[in-house]
Amino acid sequence: MQVLEKKIIFVGGKGGVGKSTSAAAIAWKSAEEGHNTLLVSTDPAHNLGDIFNQSIGGKTTNVSKNLSALEIDPEIETNNYIKGVKENIKGVVHSGMMEEVYRQLDTAKASPGADEAALFDKLISIILEESEHYDKLIFDTAPTGHTIRLLSLPELMGVWIEGMLQKRQKTNENYTQLLNDGEPIEDPIYDVLKTRQERFSKAREVLLDGKVTGFVFVMNPERLPILETQKAIELLDKYHLHVKTLIVNKVLPDDVDGNFLLQRKGHEQQYMDTIKETFTKQQLIYVPLFSRDIMDKQQLNDFSKYFVKE
Repeated sequence: MQVLEKKIIFVGGKGGVGKSTSAAAIAWKSAEEGHNTLLVSTDPAHNLGDIFNQSIGGKTTNVSKNLSALEIDPEIETNNYIKGVKENIKGVVHSGMMEEVYRQLDTAKASPGADEAALFDKLISIILEESEHYDKLIFDTAPTGHTIRLLSLPELMGVWIEGMLQKRQKTNENYTQLLNDGEPIEDPIYDVLKTRQERFSKAREVLLDGKVTGFVFVMNPERLPILETQKAIELLDKYHLHVKTLIVNKVLPDDVDGNFLLQRKGHEQQYMDTIKETFTKQQLIYVPLFSRDIMDKQQLNDFSKYFVKE
């Protein structure tokens, strides 16, 4: 599985297809091969603790040799994000307006996109600051729609901040000419925006570097996961984020018996053919349907054996 060679791996897919299990198995295999690995869940419905049968939560937790895990809590990260914004505007906003500004910021916690912005901020911190402490970073992302919004934020936010900087610079130039005798004025807001632009730019460079970052999508051989995966790949392509590996999970074994399962297997084969015809540019990894849920490290190890390099 070529994607295992990447330092940073994002695992996405429709809810319920085995995305978290696949991400955990990739991380497990990486750790077994001797790589110091961090597995990060950005999915609000965290499953990593259940898979490893231990509490993980919002602090980096060791789960086995060479493997640590972290479950990012969107609510906590949103609160931290708003707290950071409040700190940044101190000394910039007039003291008489602070109470109203703080009230507006607290209201913004519940606004659409607030969680994604906060998660993205945490994501950048992990990629830029934590990556030097690990050989591999594996991200178990939220279901497809959230993943696309999260991964497209570097480009979208970069464009937005560039526009803000240009307007701010123009305003500063006008103030300089009118009020400051040509001497550049100090502008902490501009400095904050510039710093964030640089962080977004670095994060985007990492995401776009195919030698460093890989994208894996998980699907089942069923109609809706196939359609959703196809749309996700096409959309991510527009942001120059290319999914090159697909895990086809929960494939019925060839030796099924009984009339119901035989009919189901024949129906499934039609979708398997569709997958081969549709995803010609992706490496396809097939993982069978196990007789039991993946609930311990031995079962996770068995799952990971299907991730072989071709």
